[in-house]
Amino acid sequence: MSFLLNVDTGEDKYLYIQNAKKALGENPDFAIRKIVVPGGEITLLFLKSMADRNEIAKQIIEPISKQNEHFNFETLKNKILLCPEMEHTNLNKYIDDILDNKTVLIYDNQALCIDLEKYPGRTPTEPPTSPNIHGPREGFVEGIKSNMCLIRKRLPTKNLRIEELVVGRETKTKINIIYLKNIASKKVVNEIIKKIKRIDIDGVIDSYYISDFLKHKPYSLFEQVGFQEKPDIVVAKMLEGRVAILVDGSPIVLTLPYMVFEDFQSSNDYYTNYIYVNLIRIIRTIGLLIATVIPGTYLSIRLYSYKVLPINYIITIANSTKNLPFTPFLEIVFILLLFQVLYEVSLRLPQYLGLATSIVGALVLGDTGVKAGLISPPGVIIVAVSIMAIYTVPAQASTLTVLRTIFVVLGATVGLVGITCGVIYIVNYVNSLNYYDTPYLAPYAPKIVADIKDAMFKKPLIEMRNRPKSIKQNNSVRLGGRK
Repeated sequence: MSFLLNVDTGEDKYLYIQNAKKALGENPDFAIRKIVVPGGEITLLFLKSMADRNEIAKQIIEPISKQNEHFNFETLKNKILLCPEMEHTNLNKYIDDILDNKTVLIYDNQALCIDLEKYPGRTPTEPPTSPNIHGPREGFVEGIKSNMCLIRKRLPTKNLRIEELVVGRETKTKINIIYLKNIASKKVVNEIIKKIKRIDIDGVIDSYYISDFLKHKPYSLFEQVGFQEKPDIVVAKMLEGRVAILVDGSPIVLTLPYMVFEDFQSSNDYYTNYIYVNLIRIIRTIGLLIATVIPGTYLSIRLYSYKVLPINYIITIANSTKNLPFTPFLEIVFILLLFQVLYEVSLRLPQYLGLATSIVGALVLGDTGVKAGLISPPGVIIVAVSIMAIYTVPAQASTLTVLRTIFVVLGATVGLVGITCGVIYIVNYVNSLNYYDTPYLAPYAPKIVADIKDAMFKKPLIEMRNRPKSIKQNNSVRLGGRK
């Protein structure tokens, strides 16, 4: 369909065309296609790289070329064109329509905006960071329309509401706020919309750009927004009363309100026997404690409170560390730095090479460091277990890494008293957080008995008759029938 790419450089008599040439004419991607019809002329304006030229030929040019008699604008719109999506546009917005990958048709000094867009994109596949043993394997992609389709497929209800906003002076990124009218709190929805409308930024590249503006405390270490990659998880959260935020160009969907115990849960939990799920959630909790406080506790015991250990273990540690050139604190810092460097390298290398590098590097460098007398076996084991334990709750990995560093410093300087005070301070701090009328540590602080059915432990679905009371919503009943 190369004939569609011809650009008319002659003098134009229509104001639409003159303005478009002034705004976009120097752009080689911009095309002006003129079609002579009985009694006049039709002009098409579109971007070559974005428009589906086959569809332009099929739905616009072919029907028009078959007309042998004069027709007016309304006849063209209602009887001739085969396009399913089109609407009137005007001089105030048609340039934006073209930039938004629409085809603008001009006839009789009137304009139609026709949606025949074509975007490169991938098909929904299982996200690499959220693999499933059981349950749906679809994941979000970068196109907002595809992501909307994945949600609508699971929520074919008249109560689904979508608020569309555009953010970014240059990128003009589409953002959809999605919620269930009969469940979500209108107050929370309005607050989210208000925050997004206030954003004045040149560009939004990903949903993470939006997340900082949705936080009540943007400088806090702790996450305040949920990040999801799978439509089944997002729909489940919307059914609990949350609001989903889709950003065009991002496969990550934001959910609000957010509670910290969400990250102790996995989509696999809802497709597996609840007794097994309870065991796994206990392991995740233990993993969180190991990841954050074990290295600092190990340091504090070695430096200040070694008498609490059995004598045999004290002798073992003394024998393995007696000739080390580093102090216990510098040794742990060195090992942490070594493992973190290996982790960063494995992320940035090609997939298979990165995996091999991280495994070989950890084994070779760890073993060589011990044999060279630079680090001790207990130190390597403590740090390695701590790093592995972080990924029992992968959504909190960045937060836990920072907390682990803080506890290492506290353990080295103040000892067990510092570790204890640090834990008390952090628990007290997160207990004070309340975002979008939802306590951060709910349902345990404050204690909401009804919501404990699906927190650290999970009961069978037939026991969860009500939606979480921790989240403000309009309809508390989710399961009827059995009392």
